[in-house]
Amino acid sequence: MYRTAIENLYKWKKSKRRKPLIIEGARQVGKTWLMKEFGAQAYTDVIYINFDSNSVMSELFAPDLDTSRLITGLELYAGRKILPETTLLIFDEVQEVPRALTSLKYFYENAPQYHIICAGSLLGIALHEGTSFPVGKVDFLKLYPLSFREFLMAIGSKRFAELLDSQNYPVITSFRQTYIDALKHYYFVGGMPEAVQSFAEEKDFNEVRLIQSRILQAYEQDFSKHAPHEIVPKIRMVWNSIPSQLAKENKKFVYGLVREGGRAKEYETAIMWLCDCGLIHKVSRVNAAGIPLKAYEDLKAFKLFIVDVGLLGCMAGLSQRTLLSGKELFTEFKGALTEQYVCQQLKTIPDLGLYYYTNSRGACEIDFIVDTGEQIIPVEVKAEVNLKAKSLKTYRDKYSPEISIRTSMTDFKREDGLINLPLYAIETIKMTGNN
Repeated sequence: MYRTAIENLYKWKKSKRRKPLIIEGARQVGKTWLMKEFGAQAYTDVIYINFDSNSVMSELFAPDLDTSRLITGLELYAGRKILPETTLLIFDEVQEVPRALTSLKYFYENAPQYHIICAGSLLGIALHEGTSFPVGKVDFLKLYPLSFREFLMAIGSKRFAELLDSQNYPVITSFRQTYIDALKHYYFVGGMPEAVQSFAEEKDFNEVRLIQSRILQAYEQDFSKHAPHEIVPKIRMVWNSIPSQLAKENKKFVYGLVREGGRAKEYETAIMWLCDCGLIHKVSRVNAAGIPLKAYEDLKAFKLFIVDVGLLGCMAGLSQRTLLSGKELFTEFKGALTEQYVCQQLKTIPDLGLYYYTNSRGACEIDFIVDTGEQIIPVEVKAEVNLKAKSLKTYRDKYSPEISIRTSMTDFKREDGLINLPLYAIETIKMTGNN
């Protein structure tokens, strides 16, 4: 299975300013596999240490954080020498030994010759709980479920993925049905690596749903096991409300849908916990379109999406029959799945700020506004082929953006700065904006 993130790991390895690397991401998005695969490809030796329930590691890091002593201890534990340039050190579930996280500062300052990558399913929470190491001493990489492009590669359609990169739309359009069929499959399967691998090998939708159900159960268990006891019920309520929140015409998160009479202060901590876990994406509203968009962020209004479109379909009980009966997939729960899909793809693009827009009266809403650092691009999402977009016209009249994107099931078309970008090509948004 190919993951785009491996290219970033090669860049990290070659960097003269390399620091210990922390990979963040939700449970089961493939962090451990990625670290081991990279180690096997790029290093002579890999020393993999899982810190979960590892009393030896707890004791090794307890007395002090002298890097020479730690390396000796790690060599004894692994039973072989750690050679700085040719050995990759992998610390998995590193949040279970907070002092190991703290030690990264000293490896960077006193022993930068060692190549260290860390990950952990609940690492985001550990970092936000004030684990003692200063920002600036480590590099970060976020890992998400497989994007649609990665999904194409996993199911044996690498040439179709590369064709999207080429942006040769006359040829792409002639294969539109291939892309649309694959997109429908992706809406159902999603990008969780185990689900994708099973689908690629067996093409069994029932097996995919069983895998997704197991992943969702594991997340529920994490709530009870790792979250503060008093917020566990609220985490569950927020999590379980997301499908109904997204099924609304206006997808802004409404506390009253979690519980009648619900208020922000009751659920803020639960939402933050889910964000820190990597289980949800919080997309805030902006009420103007200047650079940087963050300056116009309204922290009180936001949409919540979950980590994966396949898991959303599983939570909502979307059936295999719906998938296989053609366009029904896009009419039943269509807006929720389509916006979830677009959010998920945009999140995989590095250095892309993601928001949504409504004007002060709420009469004009743009599904997503992206900040590339160089330009602000409004993105209107349509589940089918309906191209009426009054809000986008209102927004364009007011802000005159260089380009605007309308993404739907229709073919690529460019006209006066308005681009119809097919849903299956949304990952190319940065390239499209630069052309």
